Amino acid sequence: MTPRLPKLVQTLLDTKIYPDKPERVELMQTQMSFVFLTGDYVYKIKKPVTLGYLDYRTLGKRHFYCQREVELNQRLCPEIYLGVVPIVRTEKNIALGGKGKIIEYAVKMCQLPREKMLSVLLANDKVSPEMLARVAQKLADFHKKAETNYTISTFGSFITVRVNADENFRQTEKYIGLTISPEKYRRINDHTSRFIERNTMLFQKRIAGGKIRDCHGDLHAAHICVTNGICIYDCIEFNDRFRYCDVASEVAFLAMDLDHYGRADLSRSFVDAYVTSSHDNGLMPLLSFYKCYRAYVRGKAESFKLDDRYIDETEKRQIMEVAASYFDLAGFYIRPKPVLFITVGLMGTGKTVLAQALAKRLRLIIISSDVTRKRLADIPPTEHRFAKFGAGIYSEEFSRLTYDTMFAEARRYLSEGSSVILDASFIKAEERQKAQNMAQETNADYFVLECSLDEDQIRQRLTRRLVEGTVSDGRWEIFESQKKSFDPVVEIPTKNHVIMDASKPVSENIKQVLGTIEE
Repeated sequence: MTPRLPKLVQTLLDTKIYPDKPERVELMQTQMSFVFLTGDYVYKIKKPVTLGYLDYRTLGKRHFYCQREVELNQRLCPEIYLGVVPIVRTEKNIALGGKGKIIEYAVKMCQLPREKMLSVLLANDKVSPEMLARVAQKLADFHKKAETNYTISTFGSFITVRVNADENFRQTEKYIGLTISPEKYRRINDHTSRFIERNTMLFQKRIAGGKIRDCHGDLHAAHICVTNGICIYDCIEFNDRFRYCDVASEVAFLAMDLDHYGRADLSRSFVDAYVTSSHDNGLMPLLSFYKCYRAYVRGKAESFKLDDRYIDETEKRQIMEVAASYFDLAGFYIRPKPVLFITVGLMGTGKTVLAQALAKRLRLIIISSDVTRKRLADIPPTEHRFAKFGAGIYSEEFSRLTYDTMFAEARRYLSEGSSVILDASFIKAEERQKAQNMAQETNADYFVLECSLDEDQIRQRLTRRLVEGTVSDGRWEIFESQKKSFDPVVEIPTKNHVIMDASKPVSENIKQVLGTIEE
């Protein structure tokens, strides 16, 4: 059952309330706000809540923080934030602005195009390194001009960082066993303590270098709009200490979010572009630490939504999954070594779906044999090239070139400390052994993820695939030939070999993988 909305919120869904008379009003909500979208404008009112780190319980406080929100966000997005509008009660009705008793305040903004949000562009595979270089340049310019002083600088000290981290762990204790496992909670907590204790001078050096600034504070992809310019909006206004931070922490926030979208490659591009624009090479030793910190904060923020009485149970189940995914990512950042995963399985067994889902969960760089093969052949990714098994671009010679190219790219990433998943069939033991050798040579952990499925379901999948415009050229006519060429996986210890039933939901298979690599 959907909780009943407050009367004021129900009233603000009436199009007649708004001066611009929109055709419809769409309601969105966060843990802290109700947001009304009219097409041209956005009106945002704050919920009368207290969450420990913020207090919106009185009208006076909500008015203050509305004004503060406009003031702070005009630093990065001045043309979007238009001001604060009183909501008044007249003798006859409720109105936005005008004379009457003020009962609430709303931040008024221009409505940005949803399809241009970085989060949406990422979901539709429309983000390029060049686009993120523009984001990095704007952020570097902002950080250079952002306020800093003695008080702000103290928020970069190892003591304050420790206090903030302890608060995160304390506030998430109630969610242990719900969105984070007891073991993962302990490992991240212990790692955080050790890192801070061993790097006190590094934190001090950042303070001395003037790297602690009044930042944005909540820099993830959903708060960036890429239009003719770059609009970075919705910064934290409710608690100054969440904005006062090392610029490395801010960079890590967006880099982490790009990882969470399964685009570790774009995450690297963004960080490289920021370092080039800012000349701040000193942030690199702190990047993984702050990525873990920021992923944990996102997991915490999602978990907090479970306590919101205006969010229904269906949405809360989705929230639990998102929160768990951020905690999984935080846990993966603290691994001492990179990881090489390879997929193994016959065509149509769901290897690519698994690889993409796992990459989103664990900030992996995906290297696909299908994509690599067609790039080498200068063929558009979704253009099919059907040939007999072992012929054309699937000949032994061209397959050798494809795998060699994948291995070279993977070796470079692993050597730099990034984790990789090779999305390919790996039906030959010889290729799997080469992957294992590469993992050993680059000091990476190694796991084989084998996907299995009964042949009736494989046939159905391959038939559907022919009309869906996928990259793969796999089809039933050559399935039997590939099956005869398959070398069973017997060359590695069972603890490094995960066999999954591809008929199960991918979320279950991801949990199986996570359970194996965390043992």
